[in-house]
Amino acid sequence: MNVALESPEMLLLIIPVIIAGFYLLRKTKTKLVEWRMLVAFLLVLALAAPYTTVTQTISEEDPSLVLVLDRTESMNLFPEDTGTGLYEALTADTPTTLVQLTGEKTSLGDAVVQYSGLGNQIVLVTDGNNNDGKDLEEALRFARDADTPVYLVQPELETNDLSVEVLGDKTVVVDNQNEFEIVVRQASEQSVSYLLEVSVDGIVTPERFSQDTRNNTILINQTFTTLGAHNLSVKITPSGEDFNKSNNEFYKSFYVIPKPKITLVTADSSSPLASILGNLYEVSVVNDYSGAGNITDSKALVLDDQIIGNFSEAEMKEIKNYVSNGGGLIVVGGDKAYNYGKYLNSSLEDVLPVVSKPSEFKGGRKLVLVLDISPSTAAHGTLGDILSNAIFILRNDNLKDANVGIIAFGSVGYDVSEGFLYMGLPQNLALLEDKIEQLIPSEESETSLDQGLAVTKEMLEGEDGELDAIIISDGGIEDSYDASLEAAKELQDMGVNLYFVHIRSSAPSQADQTRTLYAEKLMQELGLQNNYLHIDMEERANIVFEDTVATPEDEGEEPEDPGTYMLLEYSPDHFITKSVNLTTNITGYNQVTPKAGAERLVITVTGQPVLTTWRFGLGRVAAFSTDNGDGNTRWASALYNGSNSRLISGMANWAIGNPQAEEGAVVEALDTWLGTPSDLTLIMYDEGIPQLKLDGTQIDLALTGRNTYEASVNPDEIGIHDISGYPLAVNYPLEYRGVGLNNDIKPLILSTGGEIYTEKEARAFLLKDARQNSEREATEPVSLKVYVLLAALLLYLGEVLVRRIREMRKLKQAQGETGAEEAGA
Repeated sequence: MNVALESPEMLLLIIPVIIAGFYLLRKTKTKLVEWRMLVAFLLVLALAAPYTTVTQTISEEDPSLVLVLDRTESMNLFPEDTGTGLYEALTADTPTTLVQLTGEKTSLGDAVVQYSGLGNQIVLVTDGNNNDGKDLEEALRFARDADTPVYLVQPELETNDLSVEVLGDKTVVVDNQNEFEIVVRQASEQSVSYLLEVSVDGIVTPERFSQDTRNNTILINQTFTTLGAHNLSVKITPSGEDFNKSNNEFYKSFYVIPKPKITLVTADSSSPLASILGNLYEVSVVNDYSGAGNITDSKALVLDDQIIGNFSEAEMKEIKNYVSNGGGLIVVGGDKAYNYGKYLNSSLEDVLPVVSKPSEFKGGRKLVLVLDISPSTAAHGTLGDILSNAIFILRNDNLKDANVGIIAFGSVGYDVSEGFLYMGLPQNLALLEDKIEQLIPSEESETSLDQGLAVTKEMLEGEDGELDAIIISDGGIEDSYDASLEAAKELQDMGVNLYFVHIRSSAPSQADQTRTLYAEKLMQELGLQNNYLHIDMEERANIVFEDTVATPEDEGEEPEDPGTYMLLEYSPDHFITKSVNLTTNITGYNQVTPKAGAERLVITVTGQPVLTTWRFGLGRVAAFSTDNGDGNTRWASALYNGSNSRLISGMANWAIGNPQAEEGAVVEALDTWLGTPSDLTLIMYDEGIPQLKLDGTQIDLALTGRNTYEASVNPDEIGIHDISGYPLAVNYPLEYRGVGLNNDIKPLILSTGGEIYTEKEARAFLLKDARQNSEREATEPVSLKVYVLLAALLLYLGEVLVRRIREMRKLKQAQGETGAEEAGA
């Protein structure tokens, strides 16, 4: 038991007690002084207020709930009384606050943030389509960090609805082919058909489509041959059930600009790289940088397979200043660049996001998640935490280059993922998350961890690189302990790093008669006690995965022998890669290592960086560490053909940033939704009076920077509007874009410790789950002052009693001696 003091400064009073005690001892030399000194010590200790702490399990029979009832317009697809009966049932049994959302905007995120961390538990009765205020995913993460369980009650869809949207850039380059996505969404998953009419500047093209999925993406290509404002509209006419007609038409505006100027320094002006850039931009091609002239007139500088000796220090300084001030830089590899071109420790390398040293690739990481789905996980309420922890681990950024497998076990173990899946592809991550969410407890009563580890061994046998296995369980492994220990030792002998995430629960089979936890004992016997994580329900295990790719090796190491290397999108959501679906290989690359702060976008299947980016000052830099598709090396010829070439155009567009020429008056304003303002920016590069009109009405502009003016515009009609020659599209309210249930938030709901129900299930189980979630261990101080005072009192009374007994004995003895003397007389 740990004892502490509330007022330790009171112990200073012991000093005068000691001084007075020693003084009295020298004067009287009686035991009475010692007794009184001890009593005084105890009284001083009581003044210091000693206390200890005890851990108690606190459970609220009537937990405080906040029911957020979504009655916004998107909920018209569901029964009108959704959530009403649930609120009445909850408020009859426990304190329940009702929060209603109405109108044409849904701010679920704001409601979650507002009521998190106040001792509440939050119930969302909604379709999950958040379109205003705080992002819902961020809000749910906030609730998780604030230990606030959030429950999702999903209503039953009553009618179907379809919506349409067009995705793509607004600012486009003249004579370039642009690809746009038409996204048709439906609330249900039934088979629907519709007529799609695409109108470009008034020319209509009809075509019929059908779909049986929630979302359907239709790609269209469009080239604009004249500068200035253009528009596109799409309209769907469903042949079946469709609740709302207003979201069946979508407008998109375009502003077509001249081709941006870029400078290409290359000795191979006929390469595939030069050909693609020449088709897309106004390219100035020079053999040597010294002939490039004033590069500040260019939006980007491309250095193709250039050796560092081709540049003077003055030119390096000029390039560095150019990028710092906002210019784009692309450095393309080859047999004269990077590790072959003596870039290491050069002035050029200061600007680059990579170091021209090889990266040691350790074979990648193979990770197996071993998930306990035995009946005890449902009986003791840990299943949701086990699955949520698995999803939380999968989303770790350092697992993006890992191959992951999922094993589940009850009485038997089985492969859920059907082998390893590469986490660099978002569809694989989504697939594993979906498989994890659908796991249900097995019917058998045993928790046979050894069976799960046996399947793990089969999956990892013959694999190289870093091998990890993470067990996530409630720790009820009593019956399978010995077999599990042997299976774990076999994995350890294979070089597998084992972790055990133990979810604390009331499962009796997690500890022996001496209260020793089997899970902890297992890891101790393996010598892996540091890999044992004992966490409470609702908590998430923080396992640190180190990057397995970028470890610098010796400077002189040569590349591997020529072979074929499949390319993978390491960061598929980046501007450059989000519209690219790489389906090609390369036969070579330059040896580079990404710097801290750089972002790998494309890697080989062996983990070597091929496209790495970062920001340098105001500019953007891309290190493309393979060649131009031609010349002596011919490493990447296939990258410049077909749809793979989008990587090259995307890389150039990203480096360019704003493609508009810095001259005249430049206007920018994103298309918007009815009721949602659009922020407008006007930059005056030439002298003149800043003046803009929206459909003929003057716009009030505010000066916000040097020659920069801003305004907020909010047209009240759907359609294409004119801002002094610049187009602005306004579409149906954002509330009507997302239709049906949003299933993307389910993992985050589970990660808060909450559950997902139908309305019927919520009436049966929600309050029970909320009561269970209200159970928490609290550490409370317990004062020991009364015990110290009682000891002082007993000591004082004991001393008085002993003294009185002695006095009475002396008195009787004296009386006896007096009586004897009188009798003798």
